[in-house]
Amino acid sequence: MTSNDMEYLTIALPKGKLFTPSAEILAKIGYTAEGLSEKSRKLVITNEEKKIKFIITKTVDLPTYVEYGAADIGIIGKDILLEENKDVYELLDLKYGLCRLMVAVPEALLQEKLSDYAHMRVATKFPRVAENFFNGKGIQMEFIKLNGSIELGPMVGLAEIIVDIVETGRTLKENNLIEIAQITNATARFIANRVSFKMKFDRINQMVEDLRAIVESGEKK
Repeated sequence: MTSNDMEYLTIALPKGKLFTPSAEILAKIGYTAEGLSEKSRKLVITNEEKKIKFIITKTVDLPTYVEYGAADIGIIGKDILLEENKDVYELLDLKYGLCRLMVAVPEALLQEKLSDYAHMRVATKFPRVAENFFNGKGIQMEFIKLNGSIELGPMVGLAEIIVDIVETGRTLKENNLIEIAQITNATARFIANRVSFKMKFDRINQMVEDLRAIVESGEKK
């Protein structure tokens, strides 16, 4: 880590639904920069006065940037943390972006118990999480990794079951899918690179305390 690296704090923000609330909660504790926008064409957005650098990454890539120190800290959903399984510190549950990771099947395939689905194919963006869930219940399945439109899997015969993130459940209903098990809830988490947390402890720890105060106050993000 160079002296220039030590001078700046680099923050990774994810594209998508977590970007705006994450940028807003950071701004409340004084961490922002002119032109900070999910649609910015700049790869690095800097606040020279406060020595802050922001990078905006694809959601799935963010933990990798933090693990390897390209970003000191970041905000990402717990679902991505579980799936990517990167070596980072999870410092705080920010309590927003709530969704649930669940198992669903077409209504026509509904069975009496979870074990009745053994040896079926599971379409998911989260094969690691899905496999751990079913293995933990002693159920063998085949897992197919998809990157979008998971609900399409059962509709075209690619898979019988899906594991996906759900907020309202509306998409499931529209595609005649029924939730049969919940794996976990997921919210936004504040994470840090292990070396950065030690080398820039005072600054990062103060951010954690300031963010915790906002979360515990119940103030809207």
